[in-house]
Amino acid sequence: MTHGQIPSDADWRRALTRFVTVIPHTRELGLEVLVVTSEVTTMRLPWCDDLLGDTARGLVHGGVLSMLLDTVCGSAVLPALPAPEVCPTLDLRVDHFRPGVVGRAILAEARVVRITESVVFTEGTLWQEAGRPLARGIGNFVRLGPRHTPDGFAEALFAKENDHA
Repeated sequence: MTHGQIPSDADWRRALTRFVTVIPHTRELGLEVLVVTSEVTTMRLPWCDDLLGDTARGLVHGGVLSMLLDTVCGSAVLPALPAPEVCPTLDLRVDHFRPGVVGRAILAEARVVRITESVVFTEGTLWQEAGRPLARGIGNFVRLGPRHTPDGFAEALFAKENDHA
């Protein structure tokens, strides 16, 4: 990617894949980036026994669902902005509809609802079975802007596999 070039959806998918592999817990859990556009980001958390919170009943820990919503909503922010900037979580509300169950991957999808000068508003959904959401999240992310975004942030996001950015 050259300076000033507008990233394609494929560029964003590679960038967000790079992003989730830098975060230790999402890397260790094998979080996969499936789709990235300026309108929607979709991820998949493959099943592993570390997701269990209730081993007797085979239920996913609620913290896993919160982490996944925070990650997918936060990831949806980046391609929706005019240029990459650091946007930490301001707040996250999670509505749990039903528990996640043992043995099934969890899919996550998020979209940006509104962008202001200081905040990006998102919403996300998790499911294991189409049409049966596990949880909904409303995430708000504070825009730090170019002044507070580290030099080289965009370049590091879009670096090629063999680059050491």
